[in-house]
Amino acid sequence: MGLPMSDPTAWATAMNNLGMAPMGMTGQPLLPDFDPALGMMTGIPPINPMMPGLGIVPPPIPPDMPAVKEIIHCKSCTLFPPNPHLPPPATRERPPGCKTVFVGGLPENGTEQIIMEVFEQCGEVIAIRKSKKNFCHIRFAEEFMVDKALYLSGYRIRLGSSTDKKDTGRLHVDFAQARDDLYEWECKQRMLAREERHRRRLEEERFHPPSPPPVVHYSDHECSIVAEKLKDDTKFSEAVQTLLTWIERGEVNRRTANNFYSMIQSANSHIRRLVNEKAAHEKEMEEAKEKFKLALSGILVQCEGGTRRLKWPLLIGTQHEGEQQWAPEIRNIHNDELMGIRREEEMEMSDEEIEDPSEMKETEESALVSQVEALKEENDSLRWQLDAYRNEVELLKQEHGKASRDEDTTKEQQLKLLQQALQGMQQHLLKVQDEYKKREAELEKVKEDKLKIEALLETLKEQQSAANEEDKERDVADGQGSESSMPRVCACSQEKECPVEKTLSNSPVKSEREALLVGIISTFLHVHPFGASIEYICSYLQRLDSKICTTEVEVLMTRLQTTFKQELSGVGASLEKKWKFCGFDGLKMT
Repeated sequence: MGLPMSDPTAWATAMNNLGMAPMGMTGQPLLPDFDPALGMMTGIPPINPMMPGLGIVPPPIPPDMPAVKEIIHCKSCTLFPPNPHLPPPATRERPPGCKTVFVGGLPENGTEQIIMEVFEQCGEVIAIRKSKKNFCHIRFAEEFMVDKALYLSGYRIRLGSSTDKKDTGRLHVDFAQARDDLYEWECKQRMLAREERHRRRLEEERFHPPSPPPVVHYSDHECSIVAEKLKDDTKFSEAVQTLLTWIERGEVNRRTANNFYSMIQSANSHIRRLVNEKAAHEKEMEEAKEKFKLALSGILVQCEGGTRRLKWPLLIGTQHEGEQQWAPEIRNIHNDELMGIRREEEMEMSDEEIEDPSEMKETEESALVSQVEALKEENDSLRWQLDAYRNEVELLKQEHGKASRDEDTTKEQQLKLLQQALQGMQQHLLKVQDEYKKREAELEKVKEDKLKIEALLETLKEQQSAANEEDKERDVADGQGSESSMPRVCACSQEKECPVEKTLSNSPVKSEREALLVGIISTFLHVHPFGASIEYICSYLQRLDSKICTTEVEVLMTRLQTTFKQELSGVGASLEKKWKFCGFDGLKMT
């Protein structure tokens, strides 16, 4: 607390550059005119975060305005600025999300407390990892604090007032790549990517059209419904889509092939009917077009004739070329009409009522003017009628063109869909037919193999019968050459063998497996002289063969009554059935 302070103004300037209020060693404000709201002092320009070394993206320093760095006094050390005329210290490329800095050039006697004291002015320090070789890594809470720490790069540090080499050093601050920073930055990027994906998904779902209704699975009932829909014009497209979906799912097999064939036939007939209707409509359309053209040509001929008779040159004057052709005719017509009027007037008038020639001229001129005005009105009306006819013709052309185009496009689309459906059905039917032919060929091969095997069996039987006959003949030949004592021995042996064959034919043991079971059960019950339950016996046998069941064992033991017997032991609820081995007793009895 008693460290000397050579220049309090420089201390205040340095703390103001770091964005901190200038405080003395005792905690009192050094300058009373410091405005904490503005972050600056009177007469000292403020340093914003976008200045070199303090901003997130530091702009280049202008050559005419060098960055002024002041001496910074701390409690345990003093920081001296580098030469302002030297170039700024070099730094590596900034890693993404960098919050860790590398600090080199520390004094040998520097401790973590001194490092914390120097760099905590830049912001909250989360961790300091110091090495024994005069460098350390410092991790801050935010990214902009790294830029403030880079501002201290190039400063010379001195611990206290010592001039020993171990108490001095030149700081070099640079970006450091840390796993934690990279992990946090990747987490933030993943979160932003998730938000962006979620936003895009919501937009896509908003503009995504609704999904079509699901197609029912194939059954006989649904097949009959689809067959009825194929006959209806309004429901044909829906039925065709259902049929195509069933075929794509693989519902066609040998059992349903007839149903699918009938549905495909009905769809084909419907498509043919549509094609015929389209051809008929096209023919009707062409006939209507021809009629329309004829009517239009007649209207145009009539309009052209009217316009030729009532051309504007007749009405305007001598400014047009047609006036010379039509003016004499019009004058002759007017003269004839006027002559007829005069004759009628002469017949009606008496000698006393004859008018003057000047009045006659005036009447003639007024009649000509009235006729010219009437002709103008007729010409205007005809011209307007012609314009109206032309507009109607154009409208009719446009309407017919649009209607024909729409019908043609819809019919073409339906035909394309139906053709695709038919092609798919035909391909599937061809595949089914190929499979059917392959299976028929396989069946024929199996039948041929069966016939061959039967022929081999017949030949083997014939060979066996021939061998048996040869053996019998040899036995007869050997019997005739034997001595007289042999018949007696044979008779005795036959007498002994006959009951054995009888016993074998009437034996309750019908197979080698049952004989093995009898032997195993006998051994097991011989070891248990007091008997054992059928469950206990079966549990022992199932260890040897898991396919053995209780009923099979019980039936076998009931058949061999001379070998096994069943006894009841216990009273009441504890009554229990047990099997015992009695083979030795049965042998004595037999």
